[in-house]
Amino acid sequence: MLTRKQHELLSFIDERLSKTGVPPSFDEMKDALELKSKSGIHRLITALEERGFIRRLPNRARALEVLKRPESMRRAQSEASEAPPRRGFTPSVIEGSKSQTAPIKGRDAAPAHGGAGETVSIPVMGRIAAGVPISAIQHNTHSIAVPPDMLTGGEHYALEVKGDSMIEAGILDGDTVVIRRGDTATQGEIVVALVDDEEATLKRFRRKGDTIALEAANPAYETRIFGSDRVRVQGRLVALIRRY
Repeated sequence: MLTRKQHELLSFIDERLSKTGVPPSFDEMKDALELKSKSGIHRLITALEERGFIRRLPNRARALEVLKRPESMRRAQSEASEAPPRRGFTPSVIEGSKSQTAPIKGRDAAPAHGGAGETVSIPVMGRIAAGVPISAIQHNTHSIAVPPDMLTGGEHYALEVKGDSMIEAGILDGDTVVIRRGDTATQGEIVVALVDDEEATLKRFRRKGDTIALEAANPAYETRIFGSDRVRVQGRLVALIRRY
């Protein structure tokens, strides 16, 4: 199953190749997906390549080949061929497999169940370190149902917590945190931070000038300080789920 951004990028590359025979540039991809840096495009392309959807052709700049398309994209293309032509690029919605629900967007998402017990489904994207940073966030592993009141506007995902560095903030090893996707944070918010595009961690965010401090909520752990160019916010904590 592809994430929403992976699906959007694959659609954009496929559409450009179909129209012009030339892949889009990284700047064009960045603008189409409304990302702030090309490093995000690099990660999306790597993920699509690892999943076998695209291939980078050797010794050729900007050379990409689409190897396969998700069923939802093939269906959308079939429907589009019967509809009036559209202008510009419109990302497709991820439909995923029959057993999984697509990533949702806050209160705009359709409920998984009706009535008073309704829930919405969000993707679990792997584990996040509440301790020393571990490898960057993994890919969508499964989905969980949560009450809509837990969510704010925007896109959400969940992560399983590993470690004890945030225990004084009430976040324990084995908890599941619900994250609102975003690339900004205010002082003191608990965020998912990506360090050097390699390590992901859950910490309290502090900024001073050109430095960012990732602050633990456990005196056994040091506050880690980085240049602002080394840290990218991936989202902020909005809810926590604990099973007893």
